[in-house]
Amino acid sequence: MTQAVNHVALLPLYAAAGTAILVLLADLTLGRFRTAAGVLGGLATAVCAAVTSSAGATFCTGAACSWVPSRPAATVAVLFAALTVGVLALSVPALSARALPPGEYAFLLACAMTGGVTVGYAGDLITLIVGLETLTLPLYVLVGLRRPAAALTFFVISVVATAVALMGAALVYAASGALHLAGLRAAVLAADGGPMHPVATVGTWLLVIGFAFKVAGVPLHAWAAPTYDGAPMPVAAYLSTASKLGGVIGLTVIVARLDTGPLLAVLAVATMTVGNLVALRQTRMVRLLAWSSVAQAGYVLAPLAAGADGVRAALAYAVLFVTLEFVAFGAIIALRPPDADGGTLNDYRGAARRSPWRGAAFVLAVAGLAGLPPGLAGLFAKVTIVGSLIGDGWGWLAAVVALNAVVALAYYVRAAAVLYAGPTGIAVADLRPPVFAVRWPVATAVIVAAAVAVALGFAPQLLFDALTA
Repeated sequence: MTQAVNHVALLPLYAAAGTAILVLLADLTLGRFRTAAGVLGGLATAVCAAVTSSAGATFCTGAACSWVPSRPAATVAVLFAALTVGVLALSVPALSARALPPGEYAFLLACAMTGGVTVGYAGDLITLIVGLETLTLPLYVLVGLRRPAAALTFFVISVVATAVALMGAALVYAASGALHLAGLRAAVLAADGGPMHPVATVGTWLLVIGFAFKVAGVPLHAWAAPTYDGAPMPVAAYLSTASKLGGVIGLTVIVARLDTGPLLAVLAVATMTVGNLVALRQTRMVRLLAWSSVAQAGYVLAPLAAGADGVRAALAYAVLFVTLEFVAFGAIIALRPPDADGGTLNDYRGAARRSPWRGAAFVLAVAGLAGLPPGLAGLFAKVTIVGSLIGDGWGWLAAVVALNAVVALAYYVRAAAVLYAGPTGIAVADLRPPVFAVRWPVATAVIVAAAVAVALGFAPQLLFDALTA
């Protein structure tokens, strides 16, 4: 029997894949306009996702479908498209300086965006895993553009994680006979108490551990620091945002349907604690942000311990974290030469005095990650997580989150303070104040920062509605 395909529902995928083809053709025929093609394709993908959010599902077997358009799926696609366009914009100085190959770079980013779109619309475990791998595979090459050894580390651990996730999907299918997400929970519950229930439990745990790689969760976290530090900085920004968002989506899909509470609680505690403690010892900026992102992954995993009840809080926190992390990476990229790596913390000494607005953007981002004013969005997000855990009876886990947030203040404050520090051997009192501290733009900056912070403070509820409609 021939199955009808809803091509309207597939428009976001066509737009994302078409972006990669358009970039490739621009590179082969014109030798220019690759970045522009990538940006236009990303915008087209976002538009297609927005206008087809109510299109019918396709690739269906009965009531179960493998491609499911919805408001949350469209939101995810728009986020991936926005991150791809943003990273292309951050890469313009390096591309102009020929520090990165323009054609290959834009093509691989477009391929990764295609995987991200697939993750959002996936209606079964196989489509979800294929989407995650399509998101990740181009990143191996992008990481290796500057340091191949970092790409090798990333590749080896990723292969292990993928094998673990596929084994988990196979065991869940063997125990329940279901792969489509729509019927996964009912099928697994039907096996409860039967001889295949332990198989389903092990399969669920393997899926969680495999997807935890994408968010750099313990025990598959060691790749993050060497990979981020070895990759070109715009690629590190993409890894820390888009790749991590894909892993969060995969985890929430599993958590919303299968019982994973105790395992996720253990992973959350280990991830946030290891990330924060190791970040305290870092002297390189990108490595500090990498270990910080490991700790932030722990905060995302924490509310998922409560199962489906914690998905809303985890998704909202993940999107806010991705936004702030992108701003932090954008600031340090702007503060460094186009062909340079992330450098040490001392390389940023006094950078905010030379570039006040870039320094202010970095401080605002790390303040949000730490949950300090004026980054009120980060504070509200952490309060949302703690409130969600307490409301669901996970008070001890909420206490661990709060304790780790306090520990994280040490390295966030250190990273921000070094931008305003004076040169070694010169007393701070002998230095001139930053330029913007004595001119009228300071008032404007304070007002704008306050307005942005207040606006982002309302973002969690808006994100809840969009991502969980």
